[in-house]
Amino acid sequence: MDAAPEIQPAAPPRLWSRGFLLLWSGQTVSQLGNQAHAIAMMFWLMQATGSASLMGLLMTSSMLPGVVLGPFGGTYADRHSRVRIIVVSNALAGASVAVLAAALWLRPESTRLLAGLLFAVAIALGVIRAYFGPAITAAIPDLVAGERLAAANSLTQVSQQGAVFVGQAVGGVLFGVLGAAALFTLDALSFFVAGGAAALIPRDRPRLAEEGPGDQPFRRFLRETADGFRFVWAQKGMRDFMAAVSLINFLAMPTTVLFPFYVKIYLNRGPQWYGFLLAAISVGAVMGFILAGTLRLTGAARARGVLTAMVLYPLCFGLLAFIRVPQLAVVALLAGGATVGFINVYLITLIQAGTPSEVRGRVMGLLGTLSGGLIPLGLALGGVVGDLTGKNVPLILLVTAGTALCVSLFLIASRHCREFLATD
Repeated sequence: MDAAPEIQPAAPPRLWSRGFLLLWSGQTVSQLGNQAHAIAMMFWLMQATGSASLMGLLMTSSMLPGVVLGPFGGTYADRHSRVRIIVVSNALAGASVAVLAAALWLRPESTRLLAGLLFAVAIALGVIRAYFGPAITAAIPDLVAGERLAAANSLTQVSQQGAVFVGQAVGGVLFGVLGAAALFTLDALSFFVAGGAAALIPRDRPRLAEEGPGDQPFRRFLRETADGFRFVWAQKGMRDFMAAVSLINFLAMPTTVLFPFYVKIYLNRGPQWYGFLLAAISVGAVMGFILAGTLRLTGAARARGVLTAMVLYPLCFGLLAFIRVPQLAVVALLAGGATVGFINVYLITLIQAGTPSEVRGRVMGLLGTLSGGLIPLGLALGGVVGDLTGKNVPLILLVTAGTALCVSLFLIASRHCREFLATD
């Protein structure tokens, strides 16, 4: 009798599918270009005008369009090819920055014209991101197998954070050597490279909503946007988790504004240590991204891991209220950054996996609006609270960390949230 053929275990699904490789490589290049743009933007405006108010207004102008338009960008991503949106968004962003770079090359002495153009480009990029962001996060689950979704998000987050880290490390040096015009040119080229890479990905064809007789396109568009809100509201666990993370992001903003004062007053250190501590958060976040991508937690183990990180996060940052030694602050920030990275990977992965493709763009757009909408308010309140308390950063750290811990404990107590985090 012939021996029964040996059953070979199925090979694990590959992470590096052609589509994901093209998307990831292009966006990695684009992220490096974005850091060059951000540094050139702020340094040029500081040198040209010396106005801190204009710098703050410029940052707000670049953020607000994405916050306001995010849900509408998500609706657009659900009605059209997400790959096409990624390609067109990169092309438009590259063209916008190229115009700014050309103006700097040709009219470097026209400060008022260039400042106005800088604001116009910042707003344009913010609008583009409102459509690009939901499209790319909604597209990733279609390019990788479900078992590798956390790894794909981990790798995406690592490349983004790595670009921030590299930009912080060498951006100022490049600005001094090359100048703003050259950095803007590099950013424009990076957008075109990312768009070219995405153009090689096979086009997706999302299901369009059925149109009723006499249904006006604009009214239908608004109704579909509202459907995204209703979907999230009906998913109690997802809704609670998104709201909690958004609130915790808001609570972190006052400390972000006052962190330089903490370094100067309570650690008795200068700008160099401020840079070291920011780098510690970035390195810790990368550690968290990698940990989430390699552990591949599922079910109840994933729920326990995420909820543990949600508790550790405020504890790590709250410890800064009692730390007066810079080296210990580095350790606390490394650990805190790792919890942030770990949570972010699973937040994105669970929402992507738990949302049908036809509504995924709207949900991701809403997530961007919720997570980013409170940040400007938190930044503004941070400065006011700092002045009212006489720069008592330890007190503010304790209050915000304590409130964030209460929010995390609420998630632990929420049955719906635990079930959502454990869903496979």
